[in-house]
Amino acid sequence: MKLAVFGATGGIGRQLVRQALEQGHAVTAVARRNAEDAAADGARVAIVPDFSEVDRLRDAVAGCDAALSGVGPRTRADGAVASGVTRHILAALTAAGVPRFEAVSAAPVGPRPAGDGFLDRRVLHPIVSRVFAANYADLEVMERDIAASGLTWTVVRPPRLTDQPRGEYRIAIGGNLTRARFVSRADVAHLMLALLDDDRARDTVVGVAR
Repeated sequence: MKLAVFGATGGIGRQLVRQALEQGHAVTAVARRNAEDAAADGARVAIVPDFSEVDRLRDAVAGCDAALSGVGPRTRADGAVASGVTRHILAALTAAGVPRFEAVSAAPVGPRPAGDGFLDRRVLHPIVSRVFAANYADLEVMERDIAASGLTWTVVRPPRLTDQPRGEYRIAIGGNLTRARFVSRADVAHLMLALLDDDRARDTVVGVAR
């Protein structure tokens, strides 16, 4: 497949580029600044310093079969980065006729699954949700925009991200997982690529965790 990867200089984005190339996909890494790692791995790099320039984004993704986004807040201070950037990406994909889009959100977005234990339900989830409330509120906006875009979409919701190597992970189609504590960025990228051809993941959310 011909894939566009947004956020290619970030942790998940780098994994997406590397693993997609290893699987034989043709990859265009779309980034605001020089994506040296992506270029070294063999990806075509499209530098778009300002993602609000939708025409330039459209040109970067023209001819792609799908787009994957690792764009999201890196710190609590990042605010509404996800929804604003994703809105421009969606406009560019629609203009270019790219039919498939996958994006990363977060496990605290959406209702908690039945069966979560006391520690997750009453302690961990409330604390994390309160500390990062602004980030998660923005991700909720992003998810709504994606669902209303008219594209075939998948939103992946990981918990705390680590830099561990890829390993065994669990998924939940259509919602969040119980006991979702952490998952590696390599796991998330592997899942996103696997879901491209999975009809169960069309127009829905997918929870993931170790």
